[in-house]
Amino acid sequence: MATKIVTSSCSLNCWDSCGFEVTVENGKITKIDGDKQHPITKGKICGRGRMLETRTNSNERLLYPLKKINGEFKQIPWEQALHEIAKKLIDIKENVGTHAVLHSHDYSNGGLLKNLDKRFFNCYGGVTELVGSICWGAGIEAQKWDFGNAWSHSPEDIYNSKNVVIWGRNVVRTNMHLYHYLLDVKKKGTKIIVIDPIYNATAKMANHYVSVKPGMDGILALGIIKEILSNNLEHQEFITDHTYGFVDLLELVNSISIEEIVEKTDVPRETISYLAEVFCDRPTTTYMGLGMQRYTNGGNTIRLIDALVAVSGNIGISGGGANFGNLQVGQSFDTGALALAERKSQSRTFTMMKQAEGILKAVNPEIKMIFVTCGNPLTQVPDTNLVKKAFESVDTLVVVDQFMTDTASLADYVLPTTTVFEEEDIYYSSMYHHYMNYGPKLVDPPGEARSDLWIWTELANLLGFGKDFSYTRKEFLKIGLGQLEEKGITLEKIMENHHLPLPVEDVPWSDYKFGTASGKFEFTSSGAIEKGHDGKLKLLFPEESTNQDLLKEYPYSLLTIHPMRSNHSQHYHIIDALQQIRVDISEDIAKEKGLNDDDEVKVYNGRGELKGMVRIMQKAHPRTINIDEGQWSKFGGSVNLLTSNKESDNGLGSSLYDCLVNIEKL
Repeated sequence: MATKIVTSSCSLNCWDSCGFEVTVENGKITKIDGDKQHPITKGKICGRGRMLETRTNSNERLLYPLKKINGEFKQIPWEQALHEIAKKLIDIKENVGTHAVLHSHDYSNGGLLKNLDKRFFNCYGGVTELVGSICWGAGIEAQKWDFGNAWSHSPEDIYNSKNVVIWGRNVVRTNMHLYHYLLDVKKKGTKIIVIDPIYNATAKMANHYVSVKPGMDGILALGIIKEILSNNLEHQEFITDHTYGFVDLLELVNSISIEEIVEKTDVPRETISYLAEVFCDRPTTTYMGLGMQRYTNGGNTIRLIDALVAVSGNIGISGGGANFGNLQVGQSFDTGALALAERKSQSRTFTMMKQAEGILKAVNPEIKMIFVTCGNPLTQVPDTNLVKKAFESVDTLVVVDQFMTDTASLADYVLPTTTVFEEEDIYYSSMYHHYMNYGPKLVDPPGEARSDLWIWTELANLLGFGKDFSYTRKEFLKIGLGQLEEKGITLEKIMENHHLPLPVEDVPWSDYKFGTASGKFEFTSSGAIEKGHDGKLKLLFPEESTNQDLLKEYPYSLLTIHPMRSNHSQHYHIIDALQQIRVDISEDIAKEKGLNDDDEVKVYNGRGELKGMVRIMQKAHPRTINIDEGQWSKFGGSVNLLTSNKESDNGLGSSLYDCLVNIEKL
């Protein structure tokens, strides 16, 4: 038996970007373990990563190109599929315009060469593209307004912190290696404070848990700032020398009383005072999660937390930081050279959240074709019923995937693609640590599954720009590495070492030279003003969650957190235990509605309904319901049947958590 163990990488879009040790026996992946030599992940991996073996070997894999004929999928040869798709693309280009094609994409895979889908559509002439992000778009834009970029401290810098605030991030579920750091620093005397509407596994290990009303995190941050200023605890030197617009923040602070803040947030005054002391007991580091910026006031929420970190003097110092995203990781690569944006002659944009609305309302030209890559919008894009209507309305839908997802089931053409172990790439995540991992090709794909790059190359040849794809994978990887090679980070070196650190700032902004127009941290954002906003921090509340008329009919706040065992919708079909909708409810709802664990209920609002089994949450914020996101329609349906497609305040994020529902026992 030919057995080998090969160092590889997880491909999932996740905070941790783990190193793998993959066992290959007779050309088949048989086991996935953690790479003990990886400096951050240190041999520990989660169940989602281990399930990539099951995904790769699943007998549900798509093996051949499929075409829908008279409502049923029929297997067709690759040559036929590619020629028919190419002909449609040529007809659209000649008769309508290339931006009659929508490229609907998401981030299911962290591979560097996944940027080559942009290269294809740019060389084609430019299409309708998606901007913003359902996942973290509001927060990323917010930090660009405040700092000029969204950068985070290195994981090891936590050892320099006296206090660690985990704000809205359940690291046990979504960032397991940060959890191990938390356990370690807690033993050394560092205080851990968790702020979250749900008393989750991370909260259980904390020194102090703060329950905040969903969507009111920014108001709580404002209250803490108010306490800091009223007690003269602010870091005056940083404010005076390195910030812009502080007078506008003062005006905002004075516009609301601490009593109103207590009422809005459901956080006691003494807790707010305690948090003011924690932030000013420097250095205090803050790790922010993604859920609290998925509201109509989401960008402002992150900006107010940034402002709190600034006022307390925790920016630019070791052990401090406002850690949301870490874009300096992805910005280390030359993705521009891969994408060739200069080749497009026309384009149009929809936000990712409102792509369905964009499709249905598009004119001059209408959307004639949708091409889906690295995503499953029928489960992941808000307002599922509207998304389904939009995707069914176009002439041609092409989906590139490994499985017959909800989106693929609607398609006219489904093209089977490879998994992480069936292609070579470099993997990274712009959310947490700064190591990139090398993933070699380990096995051949089953049937006639082909890599994305092979598909783009074949189509490019048919469309007349094949020379732009006349490179090997290794040549494309070298293009993507760009100037990193001049710094000694070569493809050969990462292939030899399996993982390498990227040249990023371990403590961002330590020179106090920010990426904003003023060169300072901006309480009032000049970048926002350039984009048509007034740039000031505001007293903003969630739009739907505070609508008094809606609250009479739908009195409960719905959260849609990440599943424990699936990366979004990717694993539901291969884990039997996930194939039932679970409705988590706070204890007060259970009492009010007479509900017990395992009762069957219906959760509903004006957009849709879901049925599932109850589980009562301990210590969750009152009037709170959670349903994990990602469920497939054949297992009951996505929670996005209930969510709104409204954009965040800065236009680049979703409002998935700004959602009111009612519940009844069945």
